[in-house]
Order: sequence, then structure tokens, then C-alpha cells
Amino acid sequence: MYDETTLSRGRRGPSRRLLIFIAAGVIVALTVAGLLLLGGHDEPQTQPAAGQGGSSQAVTVAEATTRSLPRTVTASGTVSAWEEVPVGAETGGLTATAVLTDEGRYVQQGQVLVQLNDTLLRAQLRQQDAAVAAAEATLAQSDNALARAQELRERGFLSQAGLDTAIAQQATAQANLNAASAGRAETRARVNQAAIRAPVSGLVISRSVTRGQIVSPGTELFRIVRDGRLELDAQVPETEIALIRSGQSARVSSDDVGQASGSVRIVTPEVDPQTRLGTARISLAAGGGLRPGMFARAQIDVGAQASVVVPTAAILYRENRAGVFVLADGGVARFQEVTVRSRADDFTAVDGLAAGTRVVVEGAGFLGDGDRVTVAPVQ
Repeated sequence: MYDETTLSRGRRGPSRRLLIFIAAGVIVALTVAGLLLLGGHDEPQTQPAAGQGGSSQAVTVAEATTRSLPRTVTASGTVSAWEEVPVGAETGGLTATAVLTDEGRYVQQGQVLVQLNDTLLRAQLRQQDAAVAAAEATLAQSDNALARAQELRERGFLSQAGLDTAIAQQATAQANLNAASAGRAETRARVNQAAIRAPVSGLVISRSVTRGQIVSPGTELFRIVRDGRLELDAQVPETEIALIRSGQSARVSSDDVGQASGSVRIVTPEVDPQTRLGTARISLAAGGGLRPGMFARAQIDVGAQASVVVPTAAILYRENRAGVFVLADGGVARFQEVTVRSRADDFTAVDGLAAGTRVVVEGAGFLGDGDRVTVAPVQ
């Protein structure tokens, strides 16, 4: 028979053993987990080598070669007159009675542009004509008197002093005629200058005179573009100025007008020390629609030049900069910037790359600077 105390201890005994087993299991599990964590640090993780990048893809490469290709030099500048001729008044203090041309018109050499009031000058010219006529009459009288004096002297009826007087009077009459003729020529010249004429043929681009204006001598009244010829003052980098020669053809374009043909007239002998730009003056063909002061661009054909070319597929643009991936030592790809000169379907001419340099072609678009690559044979 069991008493109540014994039964009570029998009921609590199995529950205590169960707790011991559970605690032991938890301890074992924690120990195993700790060993596993400690074991995970025994083997170091593999890191990519510095400078090798994470890429190891296979790519194809090609060598940059040299070819003789047609080359153009791109330049831009301002359209200006080939030669601007100012037109002014040679005589002054006269009123403009007629203005016979305007801006935008083409005038011929010798054409009257402005007529000044020449009424007073013509009156003076008539006075000069009368003075010349009087001097001519006096000279004729003196000539006759001298002839008679010489005849009388030869016959002995006139002294030498009388002959000398006749000679002096004839010389004086001749001098008076010369002075009167010179005064008339001056007045006639001023009358002619009252009609202001075009010194050259060309296009009138400015006018600064109005009817009724009192014109002062030397005042600019018109400005004419000689023969209507325009040219582009193209600004060329100093690295390309040596390629340009007089006579080379060019295509000049403007966003507002279109295209016009031209040819290089002259290359200036100096380069601006601030901008490092030289100037090539390109004569423009007539009828192109360009006007002085416009901005325009030029493509100058400088002929065939030796150029470094690479496959077009090798050209990439990173941050709006053209470049290629160059295969360096150890199979590492390095991005190198280049300047594109001309582009075709198969190859592109570039500056900034030496001939013989190996560049990545297929797979270049997936590379980063410093990636290690494997060169695959070209299929």
C-alpha cells in the first residue's frame, strides 16, 4: 500500500526527467551551431585581384592600321565682305538734293549715288570760263605785240629795252591764262564731285545719307561690298591649320540659309595666342543666300591624308566621349579616348591612337576600364 506522499512524488518524477532531457538537447544544439560558425571562418573568401575587375569574358581584338583617306577639316566663323568700300564726299558744305540708290541694291562703277546742290559751283565755273577767255585774249594781244617788237628791233627802229618789255608782257599774259585755266579746272572738279559716284561695282550694304542733308567732306555715305563677293572667316584649330591650302574646295552651310560652295582664298599667317585658332578665308559663290554677319560652318576638303583607322564596332561612347578599349599587358582592357575624324560602315578614322595598337572589337560594349579579358580567335 502506498501512502499519499509516495503517490505525490511518483507523479512529479517523470516531469523533472523530461525537463532535463530538453535542456540537454538545447545545449547540444547550441554547441553544434557554434562549431559550425567557427568552422565557416577557417577558409578565407576569394576576392578578385586588384585592377583585374570582375569581367573575364572572351573578346576579339584588331590592330589599328594606317590608310590614305579623303579628309575634311571642320571650321566655323562669320560671313564678311571680301572687300568693303566706304563711299564719302570729297567736297563739303553742300546739300544732298537727290539720293539715287539704297541698301541691298547692286550698283555699277561710276554710277551716281547722291547728287549735291551744285548751283553755286556752276556759277563759279562760268566765271572761270570768262576769266580764261579774257586771259586768252590778252595773251593773243601780247603775242602780236611781241612779234611786231621783234620785227622793229631787227630793222633797228626799236631799242632792246622796248623788246624786253614786249617779251615780259607776253610772259605775264601767258601766266595769267595758266592761272585762269587752273582755277577753272578746280571749279570743274568740284562740280563733278557734287555728283557722288560709286568707286567700284558691288552691293550696297549700308546707307547713312538722306535728301536735304548738308554733307561734310569725308563723311561716309554708303558702304559697298566690292563685286558683291562674300567670304567666310573660318576659325581653324592650330593642329589642323597646316593642312589647309589656298584653292581647296569647301562646303559652307548655315542653319537659316542652307549650303553654298566656296574655295579657300587665303590662310592667315598667324594664330591667335589666346584661342589657338588660325583663320582661313573662304570665298563664297554668288547666289548662296548668305549675308554679312551670319554664322556658318565649313567642311574644307584637304585631300587624301594618312589616317589611323579601327573597326567601327570598336568605337564606344562613355559620358559623351568617343573611345576604344585597348588591350594592355596581362590581358587587361583600358579605355582610351579618341577623336573621330570620319566614319564608315566597316572602319572609322580616329586621332589619338597609334597604328598597331590592339583594340577590343566584339564584346567591347560589356567591358569596364581595367577588366581582364580573354582573346578569342576571330571567326
